[in-house]
Amino acid sequence: MAGGPLEGIRIIDLTSVVVGPLATQVLADHGADVIKVESPAGDLGRAIGGGGRTSGMSPKFLHLNRNKRSIVLDLKQAAGYAALMRLVKNADVLVWNNRPPSMARMKLSYEEVRAANPKIIYCGMFGFGQDGRYRDKPAYDSIIQGAAGVAALYHRAAGEPRYLPMVMADRMVGLIAAQMILIALIHRARTGKGQAIEIPMFENMAVQVLSEHMYLRTFEPPLGGTGDPRLLDPDGRPLPTRDGYVCVAANTNDQAFAFFDAIGRSELKTDRRFNSVNARFKNVREYYRIRTEALKQKTTAEWLRIFDRCDVPAMPYHTLDSLMEDPHLKDVGLFRVVEHPTEGGVINMALPNRLTGGARPDFRPAPKIGQHSVEILREAGYEEAAIAAMVASGATLDGRIEKQR
Repeated sequence: MAGGPLEGIRIIDLTSVVVGPLATQVLADHGADVIKVESPAGDLGRAIGGGGRTSGMSPKFLHLNRNKRSIVLDLKQAAGYAALMRLVKNADVLVWNNRPPSMARMKLSYEEVRAANPKIIYCGMFGFGQDGRYRDKPAYDSIIQGAAGVAALYHRAAGEPRYLPMVMADRMVGLIAAQMILIALIHRARTGKGQAIEIPMFENMAVQVLSEHMYLRTFEPPLGGTGDPRLLDPDGRPLPTRDGYVCVAANTNDQAFAFFDAIGRSELKTDRRFNSVNARFKNVREYYRIRTEALKQKTTAEWLRIFDRCDVPAMPYHTLDSLMEDPHLKDVGLFRVVEHPTEGGVINMALPNRLTGGARPDFRPAPKIGQHSVEILREAGYEEAAIAAMVASGATLDGRIEKQR
């Protein structure tokens, strides 16, 4: 048993790449027993996101699959399918992220899974809600970013459409999936009933974008157009200083007035264009222009010292490399080198959120493909001869590290 608040919860994880593995890692980090079921080819995430020291262990995979156990099951073989259904019978949650027709073809629809385990939480993540015309379309993060308006925000702010250069839709929807699974588990604890969860990426991202930027189209009839002008202004960005960039925000009156004092423009505190939150909002273009011009006069370090004294929210502009050297992140112990049994030293990131009750006290590095196949099949009641037969037929893979050595 792993310990942590989710100790005793068993999750069968059929997901791959980012959206599903992120969701199940959140649950695994807090004590759930996550059994990662992979095809003989393995999770595609093992091969993307940059090469590692050994095949099938990419950096991105290492960061999304810790604290899980891996079993290989060829679901096209009767023995592989039977083994999965045996695992399902004793599981709390089944998580998947392919299109629903694929699940039906594999005889893994909600009705078929519920017949084996009526209390199962059946959680599917896919591109589009099943009541709409896009229901059968495939989707990746970039497809969803473009369709849900994320790329259009860049177009309006910077003059050309761009995807955010990280898989934001996958990550946001993965966190939503973890949230919804926990809600369903609480419901089952109260009622004894399992349920199916549908988590479409497109609708979730549309809600996130439009709750930010529906703006005056919120009203019927509309009071104006879409788009929060503060967020879409070209100067809503890290601002250049004499020697680099700085990130600064001054939203409340106290912060804005302190900012005006800091840049030597105290008279702006009584200027009708800037003397209130509403006034600054209406004149955001000029407010941002003044801010941009003023910050060019001093170095980043000088501005950070000034803003700290004035209690104006500001932080240095980090690159990816400098972020890993941030002194605050070192203070809180975010980075820790752990020893992976096959990959050697790996930088692991600690859980950013803390529970006074604690998370799981142990740590499992991301597994090699099929590393726990034999272990999990034994737990499910398979005899050694049956396991050997499954290995011989390719229905499973014995990926034990100690055996490979």
